[in-house]
Amino acid sequence: MTPPAYGRTKALPEQARLTALAKGHVQGVFYRAFTAEHAAMLGITGYARNRPDGTVEIVAEGDRFRLEELLSQLRKGPKRGRVDSVDIAWSESQGRFRSFETL
Repeated sequence: MTPPAYGRTKALPEQARLTALAKGHVQGVFYRAFTAEHAAMLGITGYARNRPDGTVEIVAEGDRFRLEELLSQLRKGPKRGRVDSVDIAWSESQGRFRSFETL
């Protein structure tokens, strides 16, 4: 029997919430679908929705490392779009979502 490996515990992934506001030519270019596809691949929950001012709001929850990966994609956007900037805010995960949806 192998003794326990004290001090070598594997850290649990840090759960977080990312709130992002994408600016540029992001509506009508599949930006929300692009976001949902990447979120699904990364196991992230939340939503993306168009706002009346022409921006896209993204609220996403999951592992902080995977949210960073999603953020990298949000800054690139789909081929048909143009992302000028992405304003972000981090907070604690609230566990409100079961999947990622486009609204």
